[in-house]
Parts: sequence; structure tokens; C-alpha cells
Amino acid sequence: LANTVWAYATAGVAADALYAAVAEAAVRGGLAGFNPQNLANTVWAYATAGVAADALYAAVAEAAVRGGLAGFNAQNLANTVWAYATAGVAADALYAAVA
Repeated sequence: LANTVWAYATAGVAADALYAAVAEAAVRGGLAGFNPQNLANTVWAYATAGVAADALYAAVAEAAVRGGLAGFNAQNLANTVWAYATAGVAADALYAAVA
């Protein structure tokens, strides 16, 4: 899922139905199977594409903070924080954890 939305965002392809379906599936599945890079790439893709996905952003932030940012490297952290800032999504707990 992460690679799919990343590819669409990178290519600049508009695919609202795809983004909606991926967000719903990811949240419904509790982000199972998503590693830190997948989490970062997913929110990066949504921010880059300008697609709103409040439940997805909330789930990713919660998962990252709950895990203590374990496994996130500097690039993952930078991409994640950039995505939230670019999308204008409040994520105080995430920002505090990264700081």
C-alpha cells in the first residue's frame, strides 16, 4: 500500500479513489505490516498529492508515538514531520516525540 501511494504521488497521478481506498484499508487494518519507512512514505505521499486523510494521519502519528519512534531513521523522521507540516495536520504528540 505504501509503495503504491508513493508511486502515484511521485508520478503526480491524481487517483482520489485509490488514495481513499488505501487510507481506509490502512486504518482499518491498524497499519499492520507498516514499518517506519512505510509510515513515512505513506504520509509523504498524501501530503505530496494534497489528499486529505485525517484518520490516516491520526493513525500514523499514534503508531509512531506509541512505538517511541523505534526504527525511524533521520530520513523517515524528516519525511514524516514534513508531511504533517505540509498537510497542515496538527500532531503535537508526534512533534514532541521527534524533538
